[in-house]
Amino acid sequence: MGAVPSTPRHTSTTTETAEYLIDTLVGVKSFPLASDFWQRLLELPLTLRWAPHRVRQACQLFAQNNRQTRHLAKILIHLSWCLQEVIRTSGAPSPVYVKAVNAVCISSVFLKYIIENSQSDNIEELGLSLHENEPVPKDFVIDQSIENLVMHYVLSFLGSIDVSPTTSLLHQELLNFVLVAMSTQLLSGPSPGPKDVNPFIDAAMSQESLLVNLVVHRLLLNYITRPRVPSSTAASYSIFSEESQPGVLQRVGSAAANIVLLPFNYWVSSNVEGSKNQLADCSLHVLLILIHYHKCVVSDELITDRSDDSATSESVSKLNTYFTVNPYSEALGNARDIEFDRVDVEGNAQNGPVVRLPFASLFDTLGMCLADETAVLLLYSLVQGNSDFLEYVLVRTDLDTLDVYLHTTCLATLANMAPHIHRLSAYASQRLVSLFYMLSRKYNKLVELSNDKIQTKAISTGNNVVEDMSAELQIYTDFLRIVLEILNAILTYALPRNPEVVYAIMHRQEVFQPFKNHPRFTELLENIYNVLDFFNSRMDAQRLDGEWSVEKVLVFIINNCRSWRGEGMKMFTQLHFSYEQESHPEEFFIPYVWQLVLSRCGFSFNASAINLFPADLHANKQIYHEELNGELNEHRVQVDL
Repeated sequence: MGAVPSTPRHTSTTTETAEYLIDTLVGVKSFPLASDFWQRLLELPLTLRWAPHRVRQACQLFAQNNRQTRHLAKILIHLSWCLQEVIRTSGAPSPVYVKAVNAVCISSVFLKYIIENSQSDNIEELGLSLHENEPVPKDFVIDQSIENLVMHYVLSFLGSIDVSPTTSLLHQELLNFVLVAMSTQLLSGPSPGPKDVNPFIDAAMSQESLLVNLVVHRLLLNYITRPRVPSSTAASYSIFSEESQPGVLQRVGSAAANIVLLPFNYWVSSNVEGSKNQLADCSLHVLLILIHYHKCVVSDELITDRSDDSATSESVSKLNTYFTVNPYSEALGNARDIEFDRVDVEGNAQNGPVVRLPFASLFDTLGMCLADETAVLLLYSLVQGNSDFLEYVLVRTDLDTLDVYLHTTCLATLANMAPHIHRLSAYASQRLVSLFYMLSRKYNKLVELSNDKIQTKAISTGNNVVEDMSAELQIYTDFLRIVLEILNAILTYALPRNPEVVYAIMHRQEVFQPFKNHPRFTELLENIYNVLDFFNSRMDAQRLDGEWSVEKVLVFIINNCRSWRGEGMKMFTQLHFSYEQESHPEEFFIPYVWQLVLSRCGFSFNASAINLFPADLHANKQIYHEELNGELNEHRVQVDL
C-alpha cells in the first residue's frame, strides 16, 4: 500500500531518494493516509539543494494535482498526529518531534503557494477534505474539518508547551505556519464580507476559551521574554545535514535561518533585515492578526410588513450582516496583572479563566520597542481595550518609558481643553510649567549631542545616528511648541479664571528665557512675556510691608486679573486635535496589520494576488525566480507598504 524505498545511508542514494519522494509528493499518484510514504517523507533529512525555479516547479505540480491527490489535507492530518504525540510527551526530543518540524515546514511551503496563486473565490485548490472513498486507518475518526483539526493541535502546542532550547524551533515554524494559513485574508477586500474565505483563521476563532487564553498568554509571553532559537539546535536532530548545507525547501527567514531545515526559504525576500528577535516578533504578528480579525456573517430575520391597513399582514425575510465575537480580542481585553487581582466596584474578585501577565514587564517591553509600529499597535490595543492595563499605565511613575505615544496623546488632549480650562489647581498649573521645563532639558541635551555628532561626522560613519537624533530633536521641538500653545490658549481665552496658571508662570519664568529667540517659539513666547510684564510691573509698583508670600502673590494676581484686558496679545488659531475611531475600524486595522506583518515577518507574498490593500507590482520586496528559455531570470515584486 504505497510502499517506498527506505532511506539509504550513502549521500548519492539519499539524494536520489529525496528527489523521488518530493517528485512523488507533487505527482499525480495519491497515497493513502496509512501509506509508509508519509513516514519516509517526514523522516528524510532532505539535504539536497534545489534551485529556486525547481522549487517553484514542484509547487506548481503540487497545486495542479492536489485536488485529486488531496496530499495537502493528508500532510496536515499527519502534522496534527505528530503534534498530538509531541504534546503528549511535553515536547521532549524524539523522532516524532523531527517529523513534526518537517511536516509543518512542508505544509507551509505548499499551502502558501496555493493560497497566493488561487484562481477560485473559495480557494478550492486547498482541497481541505478527503475523498469519500479514501481509505483511512481503522482508528482514525475525523469528526471535524481538517482545518479545525490542524489548528487545534497547532494552537494547543503553542499554548501548552513552554519555549525552550529543544522546542523553540517547532514554536517558530508553527508560528510561521499560522501566518501562512491566515494569509487568505490578503485575497479579500478591506471590508470583511460574508463571502470571505478564511478557513484556518475561522478555525482558530472556534477554539474553546481556555485554549484561546493559553494562546494569547503564550504569544504575549514570547513578546515579553523574547526567547532565542539556539543555533546549536541543528546538531540535535537528524533532519539537519552536515556542514549546514541548505535543504530542499529551506527558508532563510525561519528560526533556523543559518541551519538546514526543510522550510520555505524560497519565498523570503533577500532584502528584509533580520528582526531583533524573530520568535517574539512573529508571536506579536500572529496576535495582532488574531485580535483584529472580523468574521462577517449573515442572519435571516423575519419582519412583519404592516405597511397597509389590511387585516392581514405578511412576514418578509430581511438579511442582516454582523460580526461575530472575536475571542482573542476578548481575551486580550480581559487580561489581568499577575501581581494584582483587581476587585470590582462591588468588592468581588474577577471570576473565570483570564490571561494573567506581568504588566510591569509588558510595559517595559513596549517602552523598549515603541520605535516599531507593531509595538505601538499593541499598546493602542491594550490601552483602548483593557481597562486594567490602562489603569496600570496611568499609575506608573515612569510614564516617560512610553517617550512619544503618551506624550502626543496627552498633549493633544490638553490642547483641546486649554481654552475652556476653569480654575486649574495649583498643582496642575505647576506641573504644566514643569512639563515645559522637563521637555526643554531633553531638548537641550539632544541639541548638544547633535552638535557633537555633527562635529565628529567627518571622522565617523554614524550618519544614521545623526539622522535619528535629528528626528528626535524635531519631535521634542514639536512637544515644546504644543506646551507653549496650551499655555497661550489658557492665557488668551481664560486668564481671569486661572490665577494659579499665572502664578506658576511667574514663579518659573526663567525656564522660558533660553527659548525667547527660537524661531519656532518667538511669537508664542511674546504672549507669555506680555503677561509676565503686565503682572511684574504692577508687582514692582506696589509697595508692600514685608516679603511677598505665596498667599499674598496669589491675592495680588487675582485682584489684577480683573483689570486684565489682553492688550497686545496675538491671537493664534486654536489647536484642535480630533480622535474618533471610525464606525468601521476593521477597514483600517486589518489592512494595516497585514502591511506591517508583510514588511517585517521575513516572507513576502504574490503582490498581484493581494486585494486587501493596494500593492505595487514594480517594487522589490519579493523575489522569485523563473526559468525562461533555459535561463534563470530574476523578477522582483514589492508590496508597497
